[in-house]
Amino acid sequence: MQERRWWATLAISGAVVVILGAFAAHGLSGRLPLRLENAFITGVRYQAWHTLAAMALLAWRQHIRFFAQHLALMLWAGGVLLFSGSLYAMAIAELSGHSLGAFGIITPIGGLLLIAGWVTLTVGILRQGR
Repeated sequence: MQERRWWATLAISGAVVVILGAFAAHGLSGRLPLRLENAFITGVRYQAWHTLAAMALLAWRQHIRFFAQHLALMLWAGGVLLFSGSLYAMAIAELSGHSLGAFGIITPIGGLLLIAGWVTLTVGILRQGR
């Protein structure tokens, strides 16, 4: 049952990536300072890559299963929410005339979670062979 929820969540994340990518290309272009436009696009890219990586990891889990896989998925999910989500929020706030500059502290925390997911997966893979 948990696998189905992961797959459904990742399918939604994939759809959101396409929607936000289209929004970046057609709705944001030229309406934001370049640094915020680039930040938004970076959020879309990181969400896309981690959605695909999580799908690959879920497919692999059907053959070989170990705890680090689940922990990596959780870290990536939290990382995408904080990293990409904060970039989206700052850009959209700017569109409405507000500034969420202090919100930017969340972005590196999300980045650390993404990195932690990859390190966790690496350690789990190396320990799996023992």
